[in-house]
Amino acid sequence: MKKLIIVFLISVIAVSCNDGKKEDEKMRYSQDSEEINTLKAAISDYENGNWDAMKKHYADTAQIFHNSNSGKNISEIIQGHEQDITDLQTYGFVDEEDEYEMVLTDDGNTWVNFWGDWKATISGVDKEVTIPIHLTAQFENGKIVREHGYWDNAIMMAVMQEMDSSMTSQDSIQSPGN
Repeated sequence: MKKLIIVFLISVIAVSCNDGKKEDEKMRYSQDSEEINTLKAAISDYENGNWDAMKKHYADTAQIFHNSNSGKNISEIIQGHEQDITDLQTYGFVDEEDEYEMVLTDDGNTWVNFWGDWKATISGVDKEVTIPIHLTAQFENGKIVREHGYWDNAIMMAVMQEMDSSMTSQDSIQSPGN
């Protein structure tokens, strides 16, 4: 009977020690966090063309790598977005397809991952394109300090080339004297 009581007491002590550790540990993975809400807000600002609001989600020193090994600051990224959307009638993410997760790494870094489908309609031809996109953003003090974005530009380039070819062939048909 003594052995049974001793085993029981050791089990209780072991369980209580482990419970204390769990309370002290930060959550390592979540699909609901302030950082996720910040990235959602930045994406919403992008979709609405609210560039000043978008800037506020990034640290002044943030480095952003979109399909590149060369980092840019948020002002350069916004300037690129503004140029990229000039030929688009509509653009944005398909909300039903969005997935977010926040991860706390072993090194104590907080990253938010986003997967979604970006959809746009090209002006003039009413051609719709959908491009899968992955973003991953590192956070410090509630702001994005580093962001990587990956998507296949070839999808958009193929549609634009098709549009250019179509316009060129229409121009040559309409040109007199050929």
